[in-house]
Amino acid sequence: MKHSEYQGFEQGPIRPPSEATSLLIRVTRNCPWNRCSFCPVYKGTGFSLRAVDHVLEDIHKISAYLAVLNGHLKTYGQINYHDLDHLSRAMSDNDQLAFYAAYAWLDGGMQSVFLQDADSLVIKPDKLIRILDQIRTSFPWVQRVTSYARSRTIDRISEDDLERLAAAGLNRIHIGLESGSDAVLKRVQKGADQAMQIRAGRKVKKAGMELSEYVMPGLGGTGLSRQHAIETAQALNMINPDFIRLRTLAIPQGTQLFTDWENGNFLKMKDTEVAAEILLFLENLQGISSTLQSDHILNLFQDVEGTLPQDQEEMKSVVRHFLDLPPEEQMVYQVGRRLGIFTSTTELNVFVKRQRAQAAIEQYKITPDNIDEVIDQMMRRFI
Repeated sequence: MKHSEYQGFEQGPIRPPSEATSLLIRVTRNCPWNRCSFCPVYKGTGFSLRAVDHVLEDIHKISAYLAVLNGHLKTYGQINYHDLDHLSRAMSDNDQLAFYAAYAWLDGGMQSVFLQDADSLVIKPDKLIRILDQIRTSFPWVQRVTSYARSRTIDRISEDDLERLAAAGLNRIHIGLESGSDAVLKRVQKGADQAMQIRAGRKVKKAGMELSEYVMPGLGGTGLSRQHAIETAQALNMINPDFIRLRTLAIPQGTQLFTDWENGNFLKMKDTEVAAEILLFLENLQGISSTLQSDHILNLFQDVEGTLPQDQEEMKSVVRHFLDLPPEEQMVYQVGRRLGIFTSTTELNVFVKRQRAQAAIEQYKITPDNIDEVIDQMMRRFI
């Protein structure tokens, strides 16, 4: 098949927060599924595979610009904004994109590479191995190469091919589990059921890769909250992923779930209800050694983090402490957390931070009666 000519270096719109310092290498464009009712990212865009030669050219560009930057460092001992402007001034806009991607990676330590976009493993294993081989050749010091993947895609890949990808250097997979409840997964059009999610997660682990599973508190709404919490925990108990990452539901405009919410077909949960759901979820995690992380501003509890089982009681106590607060104190914490003022409920006692949160409450006329409406508006800004 004849491919179009190389159009220059590319980067997609998203990556996991844990890949903030990773080099982003775009293997596919957009999402091959693109039907999840809660996701706004790729709506209105088509999916396509990038030609392997084009991806390899991106890698060559980064390697070349790293050589330029390292040469400058060797000569002058530092790189400042004036230097960057001088070095990139004669470049095209696209070459500047690659140049600054190389600089950001150099500045971040050059330890990891993330393959974009939403499901890089959808390409043929032999083609992905060519890309992985080039990454290893060009950047032999890299410690981690990671990618998003859908459970359905992993389910279709043979165990042998997955092991070949691991041997070629792909050593962490991020999967959007979202829920382990079949009822929830069906309602949000995830394109997978609990059994498939479990098979896919266990297959990744068996291949020798690290596995991050993303869970979305609140995704079941008020009607399916209990099922969502318990059955998601049950699925993870069967998988035992390396990481469980919380991403609390926010409902952006333009999604099907937003329409369902407006029409009354989806009943969004209040923060206190989501907190109770997280507590139930934590109570049902059993027999696993995963590290739970809450590395996103959408989450009410940044400090619900730790390794199971030893930190399980401490994580539960964080949620219980919030639920035991009077409504007025809960409100102060909710506002302060969503504005990035608080990282834990213990900071309610830090006078300067509390003062800032209360000033925002007064400015925006927030009360316990309208807090959830205000929080919804805040959370949409962070998607």
